[in-house]
Amino acid sequence: MNRKRSRVEIGRLGEEAAAAYLAAAGYRIHARNWRCKAGELDIAAEHNGTLVIVEVRTRTLGSSMAYGTAAESIDARKAYKVRIAAEAYIQAHKLYNMPVRVDAMTITLAADGTASDITHLKAVF
Repeated sequence: MNRKRSRVEIGRLGEEAAAAYLAAAGYRIHARNWRCKAGELDIAAEHNGTLVIVEVRTRTLGSSMAYGTAAESIDARKAYKVRIAAEAYIQAHKLYNMPVRVDAMTITLAADGTASDITHLKAVF
């Protein structure tokens, strides 16, 4: 199957791959696509007593680099939005005393929609 996927579908496939990767690495997934007035968190997980907020960026294999790599797409504006949404998540779930880390995961999808490359960047901002 080599059809063109929508941006939403590409993002969903990337987030599914990221969640599976994290679960296999011993992370407990608390929430996916958690939304609030401040924005959205792709994944909220727990690992070794730390709340880990994960921003997932997905690209397709062979896609144009006109907009940069997946990691480069996390700019200062996006980092700010993730921080604000993470604060709302912490307040909503009363996780005030839990250490917090923000990670990023970059996913590259093959033509069949499977993850051909996964990079987990810890404590990115």
